[in-house]
Amino acid sequence: MKKLLAFLFLAFAVVCSAQSVKPEFQAFSGALLKLKKVDKGFHKFQLTVDVAPWAFQATGEVMAPGGDGDVLINGLFDGELYAVLAYVPSAASGTDGEEYQVGFFDMMLYFEEEPTRIRNLKFKLLPPADDEWAKGILKDALSSGSLLGNVWGGKYEKAITRASADPLDKKKLQALQKKKNKSKLSDDDGTISQKKRRVEADEEEEVVEKPKKKKTKKLDDEESTISKKKKRVSDDEEEDTPKKKKKKKKKVVEEEDDPCDDPSLSPKQRRRCRMNQ
Repeated sequence: MKKLLAFLFLAFAVVCSAQSVKPEFQAFSGALLKLKKVDKGFHKFQLTVDVAPWAFQATGEVMAPGGDGDVLINGLFDGELYAVLAYVPSAASGTDGEEYQVGFFDMMLYFEEEPTRIRNLKFKLLPPADDEWAKGILKDALSSGSLLGNVWGGKYEKAITRASADPLDKKKLQALQKKKNKSKLSDDDGTISQKKRRVEADEEEEVVEKPKKKKTKKLDDEESTISKKKKRVSDDEEEDTPKKKKKKKKKVVEEEDDPCDDPSLSPKQRRRCRMNQ
């Protein structure tokens, strides 16, 4: 009973996961495909796209219709062969700063609007979207996409038809590349302009600061001059002070040496002495 419940729970989880996965489709022109000569009824093929938002390579084998090795090769040149990629929208950031879709899980080659038979399909991420994080997203997408089974028909037929009506070719990829480069140049110009504005702002600040430094220097000189004057006044006062003291001292000495104050003289003799002086 427990095993049955566990199996039912697992089946329910698988169904829920499959329902939550909503694939989208992108068509690529046959001009981007490379086909090798037929070998045992199959052509080896390769699709390489390296313009954002795509950076991957798909390889595999496609069956030659009716065993004729020229049918698909002729269809390739006549524009009757193209590829449709099935993916779950999952973006990863590349080393160039661009966003890349790396959630693809299946691909089909269409010849004259009809799906072909392919085998040994493999996906490989290309730089700049080939880091471990992007590889992890791709791995999860392959696991989730396998739950959907065959997506090349049924309820997804309308979405596939819409994608097939506007496949990406070399010209469109080149236009995307030019747009990307133009955007990058615009960003670089913006960065340069910002740097230039910062430099100009710094120069303006220096011009404003220079007068302030002059003024400060002038104030410092004035303060220094005032200090010097104060010092000179102080020195002069110090020099004057001893002179006064000396004069006073001299007067005192002179008073003490007065001969009329000789104690041996009588008061009458002292008065006469002073009168004579």
